[in-house]
Amino acid sequence: MVVMGIILSGARCWGALGVVAILWFSTALAIGQTCLTGNDLDAATRTALENAGRRYSELAAKGDTETLKQMAIPSVAADFAGIQAAVRDNREALAGSQVTVRPPFLLEAQGEEPLARAEFLCGVFGKSGQTQDSAVFVISNLPPGNYAVVIMDATGKVPHTLSLVLQKAGNEWKLAGFYAKPVWAAGHDGKWFWERARQFKARGQTRNAWFYYNQARDLLAPVPFMSSLATDEIYDEAEPLRPQNLPSNGNSVDLAADGRTYRLTSVFAVGADSDVDLVVKYQTPDISNSNRVYQDNVSLIKTLVAKHPEFRDGFAAIIARAVDPSGKDFGTLLKMEDIK
Repeated sequence: MVVMGIILSGARCWGALGVVAILWFSTALAIGQTCLTGNDLDAATRTALENAGRRYSELAAKGDTETLKQMAIPSVAADFAGIQAAVRDNREALAGSQVTVRPPFLLEAQGEEPLARAEFLCGVFGKSGQTQDSAVFVISNLPPGNYAVVIMDATGKVPHTLSLVLQKAGNEWKLAGFYAKPVWAAGHDGKWFWERARQFKARGQTRNAWFYYNQARDLLAPVPFMSSLATDEIYDEAEPLRPQNLPSNGNSVDLAADGRTYRLTSVFAVGADSDVDLVVKYQTPDISNSNRVYQDNVSLIKTLVAKHPEFRDGFAAIIARAVDPSGKDFGTLLKMEDIK
């Protein structure tokens, strides 16, 4: 689950950097955004960030949201419901797990006003962009200040990453953002989905490949406003396959089925137990008549698979979700063998 604090309204960053990496030093100085990580951090700062990360992870594992709230920056403490829900949803996975802290990132945003688009290039970059040890963070509407991103690997029954955004207040590192997410889906990690995407691509099943690439990227990125060498490579491989007749980048697409038109708003892969399913969401004015909505869902699923038969090779089931204007939805799952 992703929880955004006041500083975390950032856009996804997973595109190739190209020559911008070469201009890192001059660009950073010009716009007042710097990043330190690994050996660039002095020992005292690194220890303080690692200790803060462990402290917050222990509180999350205990479900102690009251203490977490007290240790948050004021804007996050004032609207803490999202973090409370994230802690509740992930407590079982975090409880009893062994936590390993990755090298933290120290971000400094200078200036007098919030930065509309703060971009931090961290670590060593090559002439082609990112390297194995680099990272890029892009955060929108970031107030000036000293921040840190602390990413931890929690090994338990279902491995998770727990990522914290911290802001320095005096001598303390306060909680400014909380992200917890599994690193597996359907029993597989991001590298498995990446390899499967390449296999689908080689077979000409570009839509299957697209959804598997997206799942790989999501599993390999601890937070949505971070990119790495791996996510950049996934972008380069996936972008030419972006489907034109399915929704992406927030754009909706119309699909005709059985005399009506469905406004599709999103389509994405999801891990369910040991299966990979495909979810399709669409707009509907009303879901109160469950029998009618069920029939609409079935009609949509059958039309979608008939239009894109490659989905039979990529997914164990299709899930259609009719979403009304209030955001409530009604879902129907059909296993692939039942779609005639």
